[in-house]
Order: sequence, then structure tokens, then C-alpha cells
Amino acid sequence: MFHGWRVVAACFVIAAFAWALGLFGASVYLQAVTAAHGWPVSEVASAITLFFLVSASIQRLVGRSIDRWGPRPVLSIGVVSMTLGVALIGQVSAPWQLYPCFVLVGIGWSTLSTTGITATVAPWFERHQGRSMTLAIMGASLGAILGVPLLLFVLARLGLGQGLIATGIVAAAFLLPLIWRVLRFRGPADLGVGRDGEASAMGTAPSTGPTPVATLGRPRLLLWSAAVGFALALTVQIGFITHHVALAEPLLGTAGAGLLVSATGVTAFVGRLVLARIVDKVDVRGLACLVMAVQTLALLAIALWPTVPMLVAASLVYGYGIGHVTTLGPVVVRREFGAAAFGATYGTAATVIQLTSAFGPALLGFLRDGFGGYGPGLVLASIITTVGCLALFAGRRWGR
Repeated sequence: MFHGWRVVAACFVIAAFAWALGLFGASVYLQAVTAAHGWPVSEVASAITLFFLVSASIQRLVGRSIDRWGPRPVLSIGVVSMTLGVALIGQVSAPWQLYPCFVLVGIGWSTLSTTGITATVAPWFERHQGRSMTLAIMGASLGAILGVPLLLFVLARLGLGQGLIATGIVAAAFLLPLIWRVLRFRGPADLGVGRDGEASAMGTAPSTGPTPVATLGRPRLLLWSAAVGFALALTVQIGFITHHVALAEPLLGTAGAGLLVSATGVTAFVGRLVLARIVDKVDVRGLACLVMAVQTLALLAIALWPTVPMLVAASLVYGYGIGHVTTLGPVVVRREFGAAAFGATYGTAATVIQLTSAFGPALLGFLRDGFGGYGPGLVLASIITTVGCLALFAGRRWGR
């Protein structure tokens, strides 16, 4: 088997843990910490926002480091940082103590999420560039399906402190050997083959695929239109995911909210499966615009008709697009700018995306506390998603 597919499989597992303890885990931390200590939702959400801000501030550094030194040392540091931060969240006794914990989680998230995974996979593929990235990030859906219910179960059995310590130890013990063994090569050249496992330059030249549009003199504005579009959509998406348990709990209870988050993860997984089959054959910007439009309607439905059937149906619809929005950002950049220095190139876009989207949890938290409910915040979220869709559409026209 071409080693690149082993890299994809390893990144799938890494993504499952990273999203379970990072993005989707934030929803559990928000609910569990506020319930345990009685602190305001907005205060805990602000600490979670710091987690995303820290991650955003070092995205370019992460991409450049993987380009230079390979993924193994970078992702190993990320695992240690994230698991230590998660374990310490359960030990806090004052709100300010949450901030250094989420700084550690943010450092880990920056290396183990989209930038780290796509920069690890990108050197290995050309013809299957979109499919390989999609399959690798598909682990995020597994993190949503299993991660949130398992976290809630562990915390219910062991308590906040012991439960998060156990979670951190198990994650580190599983991920570090995997990274050390599978991610020991930087790219196919280390094995004497070309991308997609084809013959190296010493034999038959590997397929180079379509010429990236950036090399045809297309404006760099393409990069910024993608960064802004996905930044706005992910601001809403991260805010929604972080508050999903708190949003659903009044109608469904804690266990029901956990099941809804898990079911939303299932639809995200289905969405990624569909995306993996079509992504190398479609206009990825146009597909992203379509998904964002559907997500806008789902948010409005929850805001205007806050009933159990509508909450469940709209959450599942919104969840289908979660994988698309998360995955299509790096795919757009990879297709338009090529594989050379992909880590640094996407790291630049990811810095904008994460710096902006980091405010999602705090924004929705302050709106919820200010209005006494999530309805007005979800309406504003739908407007923000629409603006992101328009930015991507504008870039699509510039590309043509």
C-alpha cells in the first residue's frame, strides 16, 4: 500500500481525538464547568475563545514548521499540550485559571486540527488531493459522534477533575506512538516515489494534475476571499458547536443534548463521505456557497421555531454542512495554489480564519446572556454566514 494512505489513516485517528477534545469538547467543558462552579456562561465562553485565539495566532508557524521539519515533532508537541490542558481544566477553582488551561488546548488544537492535518497529507497526493484531505479530516466526525457522549459519560462517572485527567492520559497514550511510527516521513520523496504512489522522477514522472490557478497569474485576492468566506462561516459554526449542548439542554435534557450532538456528528460524517466521492470533480467554491446557504436556513429555523422537532431537524441539517465547511477551506487553497509550501500558504489563510472564528463562542455567549436566550444570536449568525457565502461567491467570479 502507498504509504500516503497510511498517513491519511493516521490523520483520521488524530482528527477524531483532536475534534473530540478540542472543538466538540469545548461544548462539554462549557456545560460541565458552568454546572460545577455556577460561573456565568459568557465568562467560561470567553476562556474558550482564548483557546481559538491562541490557535489562530500560530497557524502560519505550524504550517511553516511542518513544511520545514515534517509533521512528527510538530504534532507530538500538540498532543502533549492539548492533553495537558484538558487534564488541568478539571482542576480549576477560579475562573481566571481556565485561561492558561485553554492556552494549552489552543496550542494543541493549532497543530492537530485542519492546518496540521492538511499540511501533513498535502505532499503525498496530487490526483487525489481533495479525497485524501477529506478522508483525513473525516475523523472529526467520529470525534463528534463518539467524543461528546463519551466525555459526558466519563465526567458523570468520575467527576470533572478525575474524568478529564483520565481523558488526557488515554489520548496521549494512544496518539504519541501512532504519530511517532506512521508520520516519520515528510513526503513520498523520502520513499523514492512520486505523489499518489506513482514512479519517481528516475522513472516515469508523476502526474502533476491541473495547473493551480495561482500560477496562471490569478490575483492573490483569491486567497483572501477564501479566508474571509470560511472565516465568517466558521465563526458561526464554532459558536454553534460550542453552545450546542447548552442550546439543546433546556428542551432535551443533558443526555438528550449529548445524543443530539452525536447525531449531528453522524450527519457531518455522512456529509464528508459524500464530499470524498465528489470533491475532486466539482467546483469547490460553488459547493461551499451552497452548503453555507443551507446552513443559514437551518439557523433561522432554530431561532424562529424553537421546538424539539425543529431543533433536532435543523441541527441535523446544519451538521451535514459542518464537514464541508471545515474541509473545503484547505481544498480550495490546495487547488488554487498548489502543493509547494502548502503549509505556509494555507497557514496564512488559517490565521485569518481562526482569528475571526475564535470569537464565535464568546459572541454567541454574550448574545445569549444579553437577550436571555439564543434566538437573536442565531439570527445574527445566519446573517454572518450569508456574508461569508457572498465573499466566496465573489472569489469564484474573480477566479473565472
